[in-house]
Amino acid sequence: MTAVRALPVLGLLTLIAGCANTRVEESRTANTGLGVDEAIVILGRASYNDRETEASFTECISRALSVGDNPIRLIPEDQFKDQLYPWFEPRTAPNSADDLARLFAQPGVQERIEEARVRYLAWIEGDTVTTDKGGSLSCTISTFGGGCFGMSYWEEDASYEASVWDLQNLTTAGEISADANGTSYLAGLVLPIPIMARPGNAACKALAAQLRNFLTEEEG
Repeated sequence: MTAVRALPVLGLLTLIAGCANTRVEESRTANTGLGVDEAIVILGRASYNDRETEASFTECISRALSVGDNPIRLIPEDQFKDQLYPWFEPRTAPNSADDLARLFAQPGVQERIEEARVRYLAWIEGDTVTTDKGGSLSCTISTFGGGCFGMSYWEEDASYEASVWDLQNLTTAGEISADANGTSYLAGLVLPIPIMARPGNAACKALAAQLRNFLTEEEG
């Protein structure tokens, strides 16, 4: 009985396997390069509402940059905020890249940044939203057993942008954007089977890879 049920499930998974389409764009305004003792800090927009950039996304980028053949040294976000107290407290923290420019112009900020030994700051803005959903999935339980039948789906769009600041001269070095979209499914053939597209994860990997190249490959 188990083998008979596995065949249609496998066929369905093959037909509707979730995947995400990703697009990355870069705009550079200055040459970049990281010295052996220089570091970067990743900050996410924190507006303390439903438009706040997820902490999990900035953590994903940090993990991706800190591993591999050419790992990048990162300063933890909380450590950086503590070193620049009180400018990153909830009431005074910048909510946009433009706010950063105004913050950097304030007396005493550059000295604190030099003490923190951070060369670049990547300011991350964006979120993942559900753009469409549908289908029908029902689950029942009775004295004779139970199961789930049908299929539901949801489409998600992940759109993020990194504004890269050179903290040595307090100017912007460029912007990188990553957009990913995909459709996830929950299919019910006795047991519910999730098929996840994970566009947020795809956008994270694409943005981190481009950010690594942006920081380590100088362009003339």
